[in-house]
Amino acid sequence: MAVSKSILSTVLSGPTVRRSLIVALVVGTVLNLINQADGLLAGEVNWIKAGLTYCVPFLVATYGAYCGAQLNGPTGGDRAGLGKGGS
Repeated sequence: MAVSKSILSTVLSGPTVRRSLIVALVVGTVLNLINQADGLLAGEVNWIKAGLTYCVPFLVATYGAYCGAQLNGPTGGDRAGLGKGGS
């Protein structure tokens, strides 16, 4: 499976990265509060786990954008018949 340069540039563009960062910030914060609430309250945070907790949603959102761009093509066409006002 070859990676199209136009799809890769679309996924790594500003809007996609910005959206992935927002997802990572929201989801990562919620997950950190769930997983490390006791450590946060005690002042003993595992910073490696905290950082990875933000990385995972960022990578998942970016990978989702890549898969969507690969499915729809770099122009945003809708070959799957999903979304974008299809009948």
